[in-house]
Amino acid sequence: MHMGRHQKAESVGLLSFLVCALVGGLGMYSYLQFASPFWLLSLRQFMISAAFVAACGVISFIVGYLHRMRTFATKRSWIGSIRRFIEILALSIVYAATLFLVSFMLFGLVHRAIGASLFDEYVSSLVAMFCGVAGYVTFVQAELMDAKTLASLLPFFIVSGVVTASSTTTDPYWFNNNFSQLGDRTTFAASMFNFTLITGGVCIIIISYFALSELIATYRVSTNGKTKLRKIKVGYRIPAFRTRIAILAVLLFLAGIAFIGIGTFRYTPHPILHNVFARGLPCLMAVLLVGLPWFAPQLSKITYVMSDVALLVTAIAGVSWITGHNTLTNVEALACMLFLGWFIVFSRQIAAIEEDRIQRELLKSQTGITNDFELEEAVRSGEQLVFETSLQGPVLNGSKLMDPVLDATEQLLKNPARS
Repeated sequence: MHMGRHQKAESVGLLSFLVCALVGGLGMYSYLQFASPFWLLSLRQFMISAAFVAACGVISFIVGYLHRMRTFATKRSWIGSIRRFIEILALSIVYAATLFLVSFMLFGLVHRAIGASLFDEYVSSLVAMFCGVAGYVTFVQAELMDAKTLASLLPFFIVSGVVTASSTTTDPYWFNNNFSQLGDRTTFAASMFNFTLITGGVCIIIISYFALSELIATYRVSTNGKTKLRKIKVGYRIPAFRTRIAILAVLLFLAGIAFIGIGTFRYTPHPILHNVFARGLPCLMAVLLVGLPWFAPQLSKITYVMSDVALLVTAIAGVSWITGHNTLTNVEALACMLFLGWFIVFSRQIAAIEEDRIQRELLKSQTGITNDFELEEAVRSGEQLVFETSLQGPVLNGSKLMDPVLDATEQLLKNPARS
């Protein structure tokens, strides 16, 4: 039996696990044998271990992404090739930063849990295991990449960096002031925190690019072999679509720049610049959340409700801080988590819209249905049959195995519903 795309991705992902585990384990063992004592100290050892994990994961991701591009290869211009190169570079940054910070945090937790001597004994095995997992996950995700996959990485990345910085800081009272105090030094913890903010801002910009690309793709139509933005007056035509997308893109880009600015300009040497970015970020978030129904009317209503709830909760927390019933650190942590949660929901909603569009386009090409109402009925009937046959086993029609989706659409064509 010929393996499909998903099964093949899982199978090659397992091969990537074995190769990355072998390379990571042998690489870390060699490092321990030849490195100077200075580079065998705990934090430096964590950094090298995390670097092995990040390197294996990124290489596996690049191989998987290039394989995916070759599988769906079409004739591209040199501009398209440059765009693909930039996409690979951008996504590699996201995965490298995420894998480095997450694995660094995990190595620190294991070190504290089992002790230094036992950790040194098993560190090569731990690196091999983490490299294998990173290789498997990144290859499979590269083959099945979409915006919601990318957005789901962001909270792991941010939380790992902040937890690592707060657990290694030499200032035990930073929490009494605000998060800026955690990064307002030149220590390892402060550098880790600022690095997290900077790369987090870069990741937000990159993920926004992929999310908005999918949102634009759902609003395109092919005419005479060319793809252009919709001009015809159909039921779901969105007025001023280009303007809405442009404003949304600018706001998301500025939000990413704000994170980068907060991490780049520490408060003590650059108080004005730091405050511009730190205080500008909540304003950008407020405009994004309030204006979301206008910027992206394709999203579900519950998404807009969740946006309003997040804004309301943040406002209540801010008022409690102003009245002296809360700390600024708590307000900043809450606002950051709510924004990241909103960003994940936003990206996953767009990815879901894109998946529905692809499903309808495939069904339309297979059946020739052009009526929107009939197409929706065909999709629902096909999904119902797929669900039933997955529970009851394959449905046989004579000696042939029935395709549930096509069977449903054939039945619909015989008895078309009136729109």
